[in-house]
Amino acid sequence: MSNPHDFWPDCGFHGLERDPRGWLVPTAVYVQWLLARPELALVPESCAAETALHESLAAAPLRAVLPADLAAMEDADARENYSVFLRFRDALCAAGTLEAYYLKLMRGGAVNVPAVFIDALVQAMLRNLLHDCNDAVEARAAEMLFRPQRVTQQDGRMLAGDRATLDMFNETAGLGEMGRLLLESGALQPRIELQVLGADTDAQYWQDSTRYRFLLDLTHELTQDLSHGLTFKMTRSRSGLKGLSRVLERWVAHFLGVQVHIEPAHQITDSAWRWHVGLDVESTAMLNDLYEDRPVDADRMQRLLSLFTLTFSDPAEMRADVAGKPVYLGLATTADGVVRIKPQNLLLNLPLASMV
Repeated sequence: MSNPHDFWPDCGFHGLERDPRGWLVPTAVYVQWLLARPELALVPESCAAETALHESLAAAPLRAVLPADLAAMEDADARENYSVFLRFRDALCAAGTLEAYYLKLMRGGAVNVPAVFIDALVQAMLRNLLHDCNDAVEARAAEMLFRPQRVTQQDGRMLAGDRATLDMFNETAGLGEMGRLLLESGALQPRIELQVLGADTDAQYWQDSTRYRFLLDLTHELTQDLSHGLTFKMTRSRSGLKGLSRVLERWVAHFLGVQVHIEPAHQITDSAWRWHVGLDVESTAMLNDLYEDRPVDADRMQRLLSLFTLTFSDPAEMRADVAGKPVYLGLATTADGVVRIKPQNLLLNLPLASMV
């Protein structure tokens, strides 16, 4: 599982094993890593029973836990937290791999697992399928599948920044509680120190990928004004949207075993538009409305960051009624400029000839 760039070293990936298919097998070490997450950390108010259970699980992460062990806890919230974690742990181990568990959970319809655990699985699975990745833009784009992004326009560019990181800087200026107090008093002005990922910062990304502090430039096409009213449009080779496209191609191939090609697009001009998939809740609703010829107002349309065309390398792997037709994808922000990609959408909603 080695990589010349050991990015996201804190995602638990190194505590996992691969099966012959290349899917990730949960281990005691990985469950121990999950248990060490902040959501399950002991606090000063933890009772003796909770402390004893936590310490015993840290020593033997796969041990059986009796109902009496949970009932002995004084705090009802703590009991519920451990109950949820243990159900998650047991279902994950029973599935055999992270991928099998994820597919079963998403195909089941009712997702009753906290988002923090799902995001942790997605990050580990992405780290696995990007194990040979040498493109910092692709790795940064992959973060969009498990960490919400805030998108802003700056100097004609469309930049995506990690929402949690941006919010932290806005609240504390990166200086913790002292920064929060200084900001509230007016003694300090918010200062965002995030860098746009580019050729000159690639090396820094690999060294500092755990801080999620790099902005991803999603600008796909640049327009240059020429003389005599002419304009020249140029596609950026290192567009964050192209990086995201490559990640999504790997994601589909890894789970579904089919090869697809994805490219950013500006509009859908296909009179025979047959199939679309939104990569998030907002774009799903928007594409549904456009497909059904329902009006979409200008403010809402402006939240559509990009469209994509997805084509199957082998049309025989598609449903017969749409074989050979492109699948259109959409990516949009919420009203407050946040992108929350739902990577399961591509696994559940592609027009496959047969369920994988």
